[in-house]
Amino acid sequence: MRYEMVAGFETHVELATNTKIFCSCTTQFGGEPNTHCCPICIGLPGTLPKLNKRVVEYAVKAGLATNCEIAEISKMDRKNYCYPDLPKAYQISQYDMPLCKNGYIELSNGRKIRITRIHIEEDAGKLVHSRGNTLVDYNRGGVPLIEIVSEPDIRTVEEAREYVEKLQLIMRYIGVSDCKMQEGSMRCDVNISIRPVGSEELGTRTEIKNMNSINFITKAMEYEFNRQVDVIESGESVVQETLRYDDVSNTTSSMRGKEDANDYRYFRDPDLVTINVSREKVAELKAELPELPFEKQKRYVEEFGLPESDAQLLTKYRKIAEYYEKSIEGTKNPKTAANFIIGQIFRYVDNESEKESFNINVSSESLNELIKLIDSGKIRMNLAKSTLDKMLETGKKLNELISESDMAGLDENAVKELCRQAVESNPNAVNDYKNGKQKAIKSLVGYVMKNSRGKADPMLAERIIGEIIKNS
Repeated sequence: MRYEMVAGFETHVELATNTKIFCSCTTQFGGEPNTHCCPICIGLPGTLPKLNKRVVEYAVKAGLATNCEIAEISKMDRKNYCYPDLPKAYQISQYDMPLCKNGYIELSNGRKIRITRIHIEEDAGKLVHSRGNTLVDYNRGGVPLIEIVSEPDIRTVEEAREYVEKLQLIMRYIGVSDCKMQEGSMRCDVNISIRPVGSEELGTRTEIKNMNSINFITKAMEYEFNRQVDVIESGESVVQETLRYDDVSNTTSSMRGKEDANDYRYFRDPDLVTINVSREKVAELKAELPELPFEKQKRYVEEFGLPESDAQLLTKYRKIAEYYEKSIEGTKNPKTAANFIIGQIFRYVDNESEKESFNINVSSESLNELIKLIDSGKIRMNLAKSTLDKMLETGKKLNELISESDMAGLDENAVKELCRQAVESNPNAVNDYKNGKQKAIKSLVGYVMKNSRGKADPMLAERIIGEIIKNS
């Protein structure tokens, strides 16, 4: 029998506010254990939480960017469970009246992964297991989260990867989170079950908890899918439970039985007021949203004539897209800037963090100026490329590297003299060309371009060299 995967995600995204959700403690990553907390976020008796307004605004933006309906009225609830990383023995979250609902993310295959809800909540502390002891760091406790809950619409690990990558890209673009999975600011719980192909009935699901790597997510889903198939085909039943994933052995193992909503005994938090988001406020926040990456990709292809692969690379990071758009203002060919960024500049930014910040030695204004020199015919592409490399390496300005004489070009007599020297100095290439190897002339043109410091017209040089060889 053939089986299909049925999966949904609960994705926790840490919001990029300066302070926690209910107090003024910093949300900065790291720090000595238990130094970023106060009586409010560790829930000491007599303390009262106060909801951070920015948390609500960021959550609304996340909902708008994922096509959700925004609730005018919502509330906070207590989710009760007793675990060492939760000092109050309850988490303040949202249950039956979430802030956002009924959204979706569209995949490249046209399928829409429905988003059931996006709600706000506080993060728990962190348990550190060491030499048989368990220590608790409450620095992360009270850091604001949104939980993005999808419907079980994902059918393959490829769809899962794309869904998480698109979610990550959207949250970064709209500025609500850095989504650094390695730092825990984006974590996924994967709910997964199997069913016979063609069946509409959902199977018993398991939940793989706290996944903080897209590669590990796909590996864990592949393993768990195959494990559940083996369980069913051996005549046993899948048990509803919460699992952990071990990336060393590439296996999942049981943590505890999977809870349902009624296990948490939700009730309204009596210390927090009702949340009212007016339609005017929603419109104001919507107006603040930037052009989303997938809209930008489409525009780059249609308006600038870029290949889809180039458009994807340029829009993956918001600062790179902004840099690109500034660099092409008033230029003739948007592809020139794309080639410079993807082909040369990316060699100087090695990792995701560097591309995210995109602090490079060449400003978008300098690249724009360089491209305009090409457009006007004042410099050739070879000189432009070598100049850009020097700018990236040294941080020098364009006018420090290209002089007026560099932009003067060469007259035809000077090009003829360089072409004559090229033919005399490269007899092997000349013989190869005479014997039918057409590409041999490129090395002769290269000689001219090198000795003219890129100022010669390569097409003119190729024509003159051909004439010299023909008449020799």
